[in-house]
Amino acid sequence: MNATRAAGRARRRRAAAPRRYLASLELLAGMALVLSTVVAATVVSIGIARADASAAVSMADHSVAVAVMLGLILAGWAGLTALMTRDAPPRD
Repeated sequence: MNATRAAGRARRRRAAAPRRYLASLELLAGMALVLSTVVAATVVSIGIARADASAAVSMADHSVAVAVMLGLILAGWAGLTALMTRDAPPRD
């Protein structure tokens, strides 16, 4: 009886190994994405500060408003996608 239990545990361990590997890769990719986003935001902020772009943008220029609106739409779209896929069964 102990031999069958040990065999079952070994089988489950072998089946779980690829999932752990993929989960660690996904975690690493997510951390790299967060890091690259922070670096990009920092670089853009420094560039804006050095160029003094805020003084060049007038209130009559609507391109900033369009860019902000587009960013909000994309962020909302991503949030909606995350909510819809949260309860979806995993694909094998």
